[in-house]
Amino acid sequence: MSITIRKCSVEDLPILQEVSIETFSDTFKDQNSPENVKAYLEKAYDSQKLEMELSNTSSEFFFIYLNEELAGYLKVNTDDAQSEKMDNESLEIERIYVRSRFQKQGIGKYLMNKAIEIATEMNKKVIWLGVWENNQNAIAFYSKNGFVKTGVHSFYMGDEEQVDYIFSKKLDV
Repeated sequence: MSITIRKCSVEDLPILQEVSIETFSDTFKDQNSPENVKAYLEKAYDSQKLEMELSNTSSEFFFIYLNEELAGYLKVNTDDAQSEKMDNESLEIERIYVRSRFQKQGIGKYLMNKAIEIATEMNKKVIWLGVWENNQNAIAFYSKNGFVKTGVHSFYMGDEEQVDYIFSKKLDV
């Protein structure tokens, strides 16, 4: 089993958009109305929006490959790119997206470790993320990896307000 991780650039936008829509839809379409999923996908993964995110120096995207096949990606944010106002000692994991056929193979753990590595290199003291209150698999994964619930925030799926738990992990810097 060969795992490689590489940083994304603006040139990766078309495949990033494709994988984003695929993984988000696969994960959430069965628990939400088709209209709200469609509205979210069109807003969150619009080409111009993704291009701005890829160009933001406070955000980084990384593709992960299993045996040279794109398995998913990681997005991390610092400073003003974080989706919640946090201090400068925090790094947000905004997305760990793993394609369905690669789940349960340790890909998420590789991406989590990459985020922790980045946070450590940047001397961040806390790594945090938002996870939908009904995403039990993700909650179990983050809890198993040392994250604890530290708050909540709103997440909008189309016109529906949902609750995301904020999970945080202190790092030994």
